[in-house]
Amino acid sequence: MNYSLRQLKVFITVARAKSFSRAGEIIGLSQSAVSHSVKELEYQTGVKLLDRTTREVVLTPAGEQLAVRLERLLDELNGTLREAGRVGQQLSGTVRIAASQTISAHLIPQCIAYSNQRYPEIDFVLHDRPQQWVLESIRKGDVDFGIVIDPGAVSDLQCETVLSEPFFLLCRSDHAFARAPSVAWQALQGEKLVLQDYASGSRPLIDAALARQDIEAVIVQEIGHPATLFPMVESGIGISILPALALPMPQGSRLSVKRLTPVVERQLMLVRRKNRSLSAAAGALWEVVREQAQQLTAARVDDPLYQI
Repeated sequence: MNYSLRQLKVFITVARAKSFSRAGEIIGLSQSAVSHSVKELEYQTGVKLLDRTTREVVLTPAGEQLAVRLERLLDELNGTLREAGRVGQQLSGTVRIAASQTISAHLIPQCIAYSNQRYPEIDFVLHDRPQQWVLESIRKGDVDFGIVIDPGAVSDLQCETVLSEPFFLLCRSDHAFARAPSVAWQALQGEKLVLQDYASGSRPLIDAALARQDIEAVIVQEIGHPATLFPMVESGIGISILPALALPMPQGSRLSVKRLTPVVERQLMLVRRKNRSLSAAAGALWEVVREQAQQLTAARVDDPLYQI
């Protein structure tokens, strides 16, 4: 049968009002439209549902049976839709978010703290993993969304840039670079470098920047965790290139951070599966991350280290 929900609702309204004109007023249709809708339903069911007189509309036995069952079914349907609406708007439950180590250590803590204060019914669960793991977990639906370094062209993911930040030079405070206001990428030619390995989304960007400047990198150590850069450089093993989000340096360290020229930036992005809706709770935390990234950007405006 090719009947519509609208036809069923019109029929129930006529059955309750016992009048085509009153039913039309209730649901905002003309009397002729109401009559036509009921006739179509009668045609689809193959039985007469209403007896029409000059003064009133009376249900036939088949119409009475249908009206009783339809009222119950439509009430249940309306309840189901209302419940779905409440679930869709519910700011509670568990939201799983994945981010690489540097982002997890220096941006996500503020996000979790703010989320706990603003949305106490939402459990913010962080997965601290390398970038490729983060991207795959988003694709598989193991997490609601992630925060990554620009992954490049990805057709199956929806990406939104929330933070752009420069790369800096990290050296010991007794290194010649420590006395300069800034350091040119060209000056890194022949220097020993300690860099993060390719589990980091920053490494391809650093390699590309070195290649653009025709610098033959002398990489003496490749490490997995960004925090290891500081003791490596402080021990004199080499100098390093690190993103702004890896700061601040450990207190009491004999290290110096300098601007690199020309400026090379990386973009941090919120990433989720394309064509998949976030829950209300996940959408709320997406906004939290965006807001905290904006606040971080605003806080850097007056920092001399970020002045070009």
